[in-house]
Amino acid sequence: MSALVLVAATVGSTGAADAGPATVSGTPSRTAAQPTASVTYDLGDAAYRLPGTGEPVELAGSVRYPADLGRGRHPLVVLMHGWHETCADPRAEAARTAAEKADDTDAYEAASKKLFSWPCAAKTPALPSFRGYDYLSRRLASRGFVVVSLSANGINASPVTGDDGAAVRAGLINRHLRMWKRLDRTGSGPLAGAFKRASTGKRAKVPFARHLDMRNVGLVGHSRAGAGVTWEAADSHRGQWPGGVRIRAAVAVAPAYNVMTENMADYAVTRIPLAVLRGTCDGQVGTEALSFPAEATSGKRKNLHRVRIPGANHNFFNTQWSPRSGQVAAFDDAVKVRKKPGWCTDREDAPAARQLTEAQQHRVAVTTIDGFLRRALLKDTADSAKAGRAASRH
Repeated sequence: MSALVLVAATVGSTGAADAGPATVSGTPSRTAAQPTASVTYDLGDAAYRLPGTGEPVELAGSVRYPADLGRGRHPLVVLMHGWHETCADPRAEAARTAAEKADDTDAYEAASKKLFSWPCAAKTPALPSFRGYDYLSRRLASRGFVVVSLSANGINASPVTGDDGAAVRAGLINRHLRMWKRLDRTGSGPLAGAFKRASTGKRAKVPFARHLDMRNVGLVGHSRAGAGVTWEAADSHRGQWPGGVRIRAAVAVAPAYNVMTENMADYAVTRIPLAVLRGTCDGQVGTEALSFPAEATSGKRKNLHRVRIPGANHNFFNTQWSPRSGQVAAFDDAVKVRKKPGWCTDREDAPAARQLTEAQQHRVAVTTIDGFLRRALLKDTADSAKAGRAASRH
C-alpha cells in the first residue's frame, strides 16, 4: 500500500548551486550541475483541434535543456498547466471584479468571456501559464533532462470538463510527443526550424535529433492537468501513446480529479510510479487529490506515492498564478486563519500551518519532483536519496 508522506518545508535558495549531478543517456553522473539553455516554439493558436468539439488549441511550449547535449540521449519530461484564465486582459479583470462586488451576473459573465477566450482578442496577450514552471524546468534540465512545458489555453477556453477534460489534455500531450518523436528520429516534422531563443525571440537551431530518449518519458501536471497526466499514464490508456514512446513516471501536483467519474479505471496507474502532491492550504482542490488515485487503483498501490505539504497552497506552484507575478487573475488561494497572521488552512479545515512563501513552496516542489523523477527515470538512488525520501513508501 502507498503511504501518505508528510513533507516539511526546506527553506533556502532554489538556484543551480545545489542542483546536483547532471545526467546523460540515462546514467547518473557525479559531476556538478550543468548549464542549461531555453527555446520556445509556437505553431499557431489553432494548430490543433479538440476531438469532438473542434475547438482551436495552440501547439506551443517552452523547452529547457542542457546547453551541451553531448553525444548521448536525454530523458524527456513534459509539463502541463491546469485550468486558468487564458487572456491577460486587465480591463476585463477589473470589470469582473466590479461586477462580482455589484452582484451583476451579466457583467460578470461578459468579462469572464474575455478572460477565457481563445484565441485572445487583438492586442491582448495570451496569459503564459506554461511559463509558470520555469523554476522546475531549470532544475530538471540541469540534471540532464530535456523539459517541455506545454501551453493549453485553448483547452481552458473550451467547454470541455470532467473526464473529457482529462482525456483531451492527454490527447494534447500525445500530439506533442508525436512531434518530438519525429524530430528525434528524423530531424524533421513540425518542430524542425520552429524553435526561437526564449531570451531574444530569434530563430535557434538546437540539435535535438537523436539526443532524446523517447522510451524514457516523465510527465508532470498541475491542477486539472494533474488529472490529465494521470489519465495519460493510466494502465487502460497505454495503447494511445505514440509508437516508440514509453512513459515511465508521472507526477500530479494538486490534481483536480473528476470525483464524479463513472469509470475509476480511467485513472488507475499501477504499472509505472505515480507521485501525487497536495498542500494543506490548498484553497481550490480538496483532500480527494490524495485519496482519489488510491481508490482508483483498488489496492494495487505499490507504485503510488502521496505527498502532503504543510503550508502549501494551490497557485504558488505556478509563478504566473501567484500575486508576486503581478499577472492578471493571480491570487493567493490559501484560507487564512483568524487571529494568526501568516498561518493558513484549506476549505476542509485542515490543521493550521504556517504558510510557505512562494520561494519555499518552489523548493519543496523542486526537491520532491526532482528526486522522484531521477529515481523513476534514471534509477538514481545514490545522489537523490534525500529528495527521494520525500516521495517514497515508508
